[in-house]
Amino acid sequence: QVQLVEAGGGLVQAGGSLRLSCAASGVPRNKYSMGWFRQTPGKEREFVATISWSGGSTYYEDSVKGRFTISRVNAYDKNTVYLQMNSLKSEDTAVYYCAVGGDLARYQTDYWGQGTQVTVSA
Repeated sequence: QVQLVEAGGGLVQAGGSLRLSCAASGVPRNKYSMGWFRQTPGKEREFVATISWSGGSTYYEDSVKGRFTISRVNAYDKNTVYLQMNSLKSEDTAVYYCAVGGDLARYQTDYWGQGTQVTVSA
């Protein structure tokens, strides 16, 4: 059974920081990428960041470069991806979704997390 369990969302003031985590288990795919997307009401889900299986390759959406950092820890029973978000802006407010799959920047997603709300107050 595939499980992607997210944590770490919340309310923060502009300029503040939050750290999201997502623990993935039971994924029937070898050496999958992990990443994050976000969605606001009335808009399509958009790519935020992705990291390769080894962690050696990362890629970010332009608006978060230099502010967000993605990382991961692979363990024998589950793999966890993190998103450290610094210098948060009101426009970062969204529901953030963890995803696993292939080329996530091209939306080649296999599984999604349940989503966690991030709200940045001005």
